[in-house]
Amino acid sequence: MDNNIQNNNDPKNQNNNKDNKNNKNRQTRIAVMICVAAALFIILWGRMINKQIQNATTKEITYDEFVDMIENGEVEKVEIRDSSHKVVIIPKEQKIEQYVETRYTGILEDGNAMVERLEKAGVKYTRVVEDKQASQILATILDFVLMFGGIFVFMFLMYRLASKSSGGLMSVGRSNAKVYVEKETGVTFKDVAGQEEAKESLTELVDFLHDPGKYTAIGAKLPKGALLVGPPGTGKTLLAKAVAGEAKVPFFSLSGSDFVEMYVGVGASRVRDLFKQAQAMAPCIIFIDEVDAIGKSRDSRFGGNDEREQTLNQLLSEMDGFDTSKGIVILAATNRPDVLDKALLRPGRFDRRIIVDRPDLKGRVEVLKVHAKNVNMGDDVDLEAIALATSGAVGSDLANMINEAAILAVKKGRTFVTQADLFESVEVVIAGKEKKDRILSKEEKNIVAFHETGHALVSALQKNAEPVQKITIVPRTKGSLGYVLQAPEEEKYLMKKEELVARIVTFCAGRAAEEIVFGSVTTGAANDIEQATEIARSMVTRYGMSEKFGLVMLESVENRYLDGRAVSQCSDETGTEIDKEVREIISKCYERAKELISENRDILDRIAGVLIERESITGKEFMAIYNEMKGIVPEETEVEKKEEDKEKTFLA
Repeated sequence: MDNNIQNNNDPKNQNNNKDNKNNKNRQTRIAVMICVAAALFIILWGRMINKQIQNATTKEITYDEFVDMIENGEVEKVEIRDSSHKVVIIPKEQKIEQYVETRYTGILEDGNAMVERLEKAGVKYTRVVEDKQASQILATILDFVLMFGGIFVFMFLMYRLASKSSGGLMSVGRSNAKVYVEKETGVTFKDVAGQEEAKESLTELVDFLHDPGKYTAIGAKLPKGALLVGPPGTGKTLLAKAVAGEAKVPFFSLSGSDFVEMYVGVGASRVRDLFKQAQAMAPCIIFIDEVDAIGKSRDSRFGGNDEREQTLNQLLSEMDGFDTSKGIVILAATNRPDVLDKALLRPGRFDRRIIVDRPDLKGRVEVLKVHAKNVNMGDDVDLEAIALATSGAVGSDLANMINEAAILAVKKGRTFVTQADLFESVEVVIAGKEKKDRILSKEEKNIVAFHETGHALVSALQKNAEPVQKITIVPRTKGSLGYVLQAPEEEKYLMKKEELVARIVTFCAGRAAEEIVFGSVTTGAANDIEQATEIARSMVTRYGMSEKFGLVMLESVENRYLDGRAVSQCSDETGTEIDKEVREIISKCYERAKELISENRDILDRIAGVLIERESITGKEFMAIYNEMKGIVPEETEVEKKEEDKEKTFLA
C-alpha cells in the first residue's frame, strides 16, 4: 500500500500520467478532425457526382421538337420553369429528364398557348417559379466553403501530425540537443583506451567543472572550448560520451547537421536557444559532433550559403558572449580541421585542439583489451601479436576484429575465441572473407602462387624489409586472389629511405616473378603498381629523398585525416620531371627484384610448389624452407620458441 502511495506521489509518475492524458486528448482531437475532413470530402464529392449524373442524363432539344413530342403523345409530364425559360419534360418511354430551352420566350412568359396545348394532349404539367441567381450563388458559395474547408482541415491535420513528431512549426528554431546527466551514457574514461593524452586533457576540463576553486585560486580560467580532431573511428564521439559519464553536470549532445535547415535564420535561432538553455543549467558541457557541417570557412574556396554562414556567425558570437565563470565548456569533433573557419579556431573560442590519432602499439593492445573483456578468450590468445599485425588500425577496426573473431568461434562450434580466430578476423577486416565459390584454373593458380611467393622471397632477401607472417593464394571478397601478410617486429614512427626502397622492390617482385617464370605478365600486379608509385612519388615530392629535386616540397596533403589527397604545388614542367624521376625509381627497383628472383630461382620454385599444394603457409614454414634451401641453421632462442608456439594456430 505504501509503495502505491509513493509511486502516485512520484513527480516522474505524475508527469507520465499527464503526458499520457495529453496524448489521449491529442489523439481524440486528431480523430475528430479526420472525421470532419472525411465528411466534407464526401459531401463535396457527392455534389460533384450529382452534377456529373445530371449532365449525363440531360438532353437539350428545340421547342419545335418538344411540340412534336406533345402531338405524338410521347410526353408523360411537364414542368415549366418561368425564371429560366426552360421546360423540363419526362418522356413516356425514356425515364430521364430532358431540358427544353425554347427560342420563343414569349410563349413561356405568357404560357397560354403552352397550357392549351398540354391540356388538349392530356399531359400533366406544373409551373415552378425559381430564383435562378440566388440558387446559383448559394451553390457556388457552398462548393467553395466545402472545398476550402476540406483543404484547411487537411492542412491543419498535417500540421498537428508534424507538431507531434518534430515539435511543430513554432518550435522550428528551438535547439533539439539531447541532454545527458551524470552516467546516462553508460561510458566512462575506463571504456576509452589508447588515447591517454586526450583523456588527460578532457579530465582537466571535467575536474575544472567539479572543483573550479582550486584553479581560480591561482588565476587560471576555464577553457571555453576543446576541438577533438582525428581520423574516423579513433573514438572522438566515444570520448565525448565518456565526458558525459564522468561529469556530474548536464551534457548537451548534438550534431552540426542539427543546425542546418532550409529556412534562413533557423540555425542561428537554434544556436541562441542552445546557449540560453546551457546558461540556465550551468555548469554544463555542450558537445557538437561533426562541427565542420556549420563551421566551414567563409571564403569562396569552399563555398557556402546564407543559412550556414548565419549559423556560424551566431556560434562565434555566442562563444564570445558567455561567461566562463558560469562553467560552460564546448566540445566539438571533426576529421576536417583544414576547412574550419579561422575565427572558430582562435584562442578564446576553441582554446584547445585535442588530437585523437591512430593508436600506437601500446594503445592498440589496450583497445583490444577493452573490447575483449566481455568476450571469452582462450589460453593461447596473445593480444600483443594481434596489435603488432594491425599497424595503422583505429579503435573501430580493432573492435570489429574482436567481434569477427567471436563470430568465427561460434561458427566453428566453440565457446571461446582462439588466436587463430583473431588472426583470421584480421584477414577478414583487411582483405575480406574467403571466396569459396571462386575456383581458379590450374594455370591461374600457378601464376598467383609464383606471384605471391615472389613478394615473400624478395622480402626475406632484403635487410630492411618486414618479416612475412603468412602467404596465401585463397581469393578474398575484396578482390585479391592472394596476398602476403607482413608485420613489423616493432612499432616504427620513422621510415628510412632504404626501407622505402625495400618496400618498392617487394611490391615489384610479384610482377618480376611472373615475367621470369612464365615469360609474360598479367593484371594481378595492379594494386602493387599503385602502392609502389605512391611511395616513389612521396619520396620525390614530400620526403625530399630525390637527388634531382632535393629538399623542395612539390606536393601538399589535404584532408590528412580522411583520404590524404595529394595536391600539386609545382608547375607543369616540374610535374613532368617528377613523373620521370618516379618512373626511374620504380624501374631500378623492378630490375633489382628481377635480379634477386633470378639468383634464387630454386627457392622460388620450391616455396611456390608448397604453396600450390597447401594454398596457405605461415611465416615460420616459409622461413624454414628458405633457411633449408640457403643452408642456414638459425639459433633457436626461448623467445623464438614462444613465438613458434603462438603461430601454430596458423595451421588451422
